[in-house]
Amino acid sequence: MIRAIALLLTVLTGFSGLAYEVAWQRYLATLLGAHSEATAAVLGIFLGGLAAGYWLFGAATRRLVRRSQTTGRAPALLLFYGLVEGAIGAYALLFPWLFRGAQQVSLWLPGGGGLLAFAADVALAAALIAPPAVLMGGTIPILTQALARSLEDATRLHSLVYALNTAGAFAGALAAGFALVPWLGLDGVARAMGAINLGAGAVFVGLGIRRRDVVPLDARAETAPAAPAPGVYAAAALLVGFATMTCQTVLIRIGGLTFGSSEFTFAMVVAAFVSAIAAGSLAVSALPRVGRAVLPATLWALAFAFALLYTRADAAPYWGHVLRSFFTSNEETFHVFYGAAFLATLAVIGPAVALSGAVLPLIFDAVREEIGDLGAVAGRLYSQNTIGSLIGALVGGYALLFWLDLHHVFRIALCAFALAAALVTAHRYFGGRLAVAGAAFAVAVIAVVWLPPWDPGRLNSGLFRIRAAQLSTYRGPEAMQRARLLFHDDDPTSSVVAMQGRGDSVSIVVNGKPDGNTEADLHTMALAALLPALLAEHAKSAFVIGFGTGITAGYLAELESVRAVTVAEISAAVLRAAPFFDFASYGASRHPKIERVRSDAYRALLRSDERFDVIVSEPSNPWVAGVEMLFSREFLRAARARLEPGGVYVQWFHTYENGDRSVALVLQTYAEVFDQVALWYSQGTDLLLLGFRNGTGSLDLARLEQRMKRPDLGAALARVGINELPELLVHEALPVGVVHAAGPPGLPAHTLYHPRLSYLAGRGFYAGNQAKLPFYGFGGPARTGQKNSLLRRYLSRFAGDPPQPVWNAMIERACSRNLIHCPTLVAAWSQRASEDAVRERIADLSGRFGGATRLDLVPRLRFFFGDPRVDAPGASSSPELSRQTNIFLLRYYHALPFSPQALVALWKRCSEAGEFSPSCQQGLRDAQTFAAGGRLSAAWAAAYRGAPRG
Repeated sequence: MIRAIALLLTVLTGFSGLAYEVAWQRYLATLLGAHSEATAAVLGIFLGGLAAGYWLFGAATRRLVRRSQTTGRAPALLLFYGLVEGAIGAYALLFPWLFRGAQQVSLWLPGGGGLLAFAADVALAAALIAPPAVLMGGTIPILTQALARSLEDATRLHSLVYALNTAGAFAGALAAGFALVPWLGLDGVARAMGAINLGAGAVFVGLGIRRRDVVPLDARAETAPAAPAPGVYAAAALLVGFATMTCQTVLIRIGGLTFGSSEFTFAMVVAAFVSAIAAGSLAVSALPRVGRAVLPATLWALAFAFALLYTRADAAPYWGHVLRSFFTSNEETFHVFYGAAFLATLAVIGPAVALSGAVLPLIFDAVREEIGDLGAVAGRLYSQNTIGSLIGALVGGYALLFWLDLHHVFRIALCAFALAAALVTAHRYFGGRLAVAGAAFAVAVIAVVWLPPWDPGRLNSGLFRIRAAQLSTYRGPEAMQRARLLFHDDDPTSSVVAMQGRGDSVSIVVNGKPDGNTEADLHTMALAALLPALLAEHAKSAFVIGFGTGITAGYLAELESVRAVTVAEISAAVLRAAPFFDFASYGASRHPKIERVRSDAYRALLRSDERFDVIVSEPSNPWVAGVEMLFSREFLRAARARLEPGGVYVQWFHTYENGDRSVALVLQTYAEVFDQVALWYSQGTDLLLLGFRNGTGSLDLARLEQRMKRPDLGAALARVGINELPELLVHEALPVGVVHAAGPPGLPAHTLYHPRLSYLAGRGFYAGNQAKLPFYGFGGPARTGQKNSLLRRYLSRFAGDPPQPVWNAMIERACSRNLIHCPTLVAAWSQRASEDAVRERIADLSGRFGGATRLDLVPRLRFFFGDPRVDAPGASSSPELSRQTNIFLLRYYHALPFSPQALVALWKRCSEAGEFSPSCQQGLRDAQTFAAGGRLSAAWAAAYRGAPRG
């Protein structure tokens, strides 16, 4: 009974251990600024701590046993282990406060992104997570020592402890990645898991007190000093640990290229690894006997299985796309898809990883004649294996990528597997002759060298963004069309390619995700530079977060008023790709005004003593692991603190492949930090959030107009098709003050320690929908929008009747850039035009810009402006009127607002048509309340959230 309880608790402590690992990875990504660096550091330090713990607690159990032999009492190993678990729990409760202190220390460490900076980061991370990891290393040596009943039972028992602990770890990885961190936040996970460890420790203490009369296995064995295990087994354990962890970190990167580099992918791949390792260990524990050939055969099979994985690894993104094509694009299938993806990942990598999980128990069996020192034997073997894992995580999974690509690193791991197999084979069958081992290893190396390199075009194809089946989906990887690669590099943080697109355009693709195109994204990247330069009180110094194509930095550097541009870029490969974009970025890779800093943006800002007039943040999408930090309240506060008075902070965001709640959360967090916030569309579904610090320039239309006449700014704007002031102003979506006028936010903020955005954004990305902006066309926000709208102020010069060239400029610009208020502008203009002119304009715009502009809505929108020539939409049922109401809400434009009374007239059609249903009458009351300046009713707000964007 005691043994069963202890083994059950082993599952729980394994659960908490991997939940800690997932949470620590998020903590360290915040601390170190790089998701991949945090992954390598967590895996390496966690496993290194376990290795030290295996060794320390293996030696400690031996001392306890020998002391018991002199006193005649049974060693209190379970009591001892209970105290260890309690210490882990206590440390976890303190961890959030310790982490805040480490953040301050990190600002004094070397920067620059090289090996020295990485070493300093690892040292700081080790100070944080090594102590509990060392304590966790006591599980296997202490419990193996305390619970084994006999020599024959030793191998089975230690395999069972290892397997059950790893099974719990599997559940902990999935639970933390998909549920616990979103629900509880990082601090909450640390405290909840700390409570589990404290509870387990208390139970183990109780079991230890009850079991004092039971003599453990070592105390019944001979007391002669144990001989050390043969060195070949120690070497094999270390090599297998190194190779397995190197493969794991490479496969985590490939998982990101297959399913997208989200937190969900990380948790899923880690869970697949630990579950397969548990299965391999359990398989050994079920064997009735272990033959002489089992260990060397397993090692050769292990090398072959990973080599087989290597041969098809670059096709993984294609098969991920095939799997995705079987699932509908809605959030209800989100967990079902990731469950299927987990099973598919497990099926592919499981056999190879399970073999690696079987190796350690088999090596333990090979040296179990040291039964007089059982705890120390287990401790030594796992220590050696975990030291190898530490080297694999830090060197194989990170440092080697400074010089090598992913497939080179994977080949090195294959050679390590082969060397372990050759050494053990020679030891068991050829008297340990090194010549035999060398010959076998040489043959294996030749075979590895002959393996073909991975195709970077396949690996970086970004097929995870294609949700539905294509014509070539089921024709094999070769059938999927790929662009021509100009550049490819795998660095320690990212896999980066530069791809030739249509015509002369070039895209930069980071971890399979396109992050900038010199043609399709030019307007966004240019406006991210030019808009703050127009609106800031001064534009002398600029800080850009993320180099990307270099277009934003280049446009800023070309302005005469800008003296210097500092760019923080964490990826060395992105900087190496920069020359391929010089033709579009004013030569940003070699521009004399641009200083490129290799660092994460958070620490680059906090370390800087400068203040900037303009700060531009152009990250990837927030579902990408680590990017959500740049949207957090803490980061925004750090950026605001580095702004000069009158400075402007610009943040790129998007509505494509996103959800309404993500957009609302970002706006709300932004408004909590900046006292003045505005939002502009750059094009289609790209947004530019502007935060102002103590400035009034956001409403200075005359200064804006004057700056546009400067030759440098005028030429830069003309390059993106903006020649007149109304062409610029039509991009304004939410004027200054609108978000704040809406009142207190309704959602908790997105913070570093409760990263809500990454999970909301991840689900939104999975569904692939277009998000909507929150509706601010009611009461105070509507009045503020009408008062502060720069376009409305500009149009007021014409006494309500702007000349035709102004209308033409606004309409052409809005419709050509697919801005959501394109049909609203056409409807507003049409009030002053003849019916024939309206029909001709709609036909012309539709022919040139397509149906995406939704010009079919113009007649309905004219009714919302109160155009007497247009009747209300024909249908009068409550559901149809709800749809018409959603069109009103979605197409509302602060510069040219609809008449709220139009909604009242619309809903009156219910009673005029003889419909007296409760929903109809409630709709009319809601319309009257709204027209009187009230907020949206709960029913209207819910219907708006559920309505499609178009």
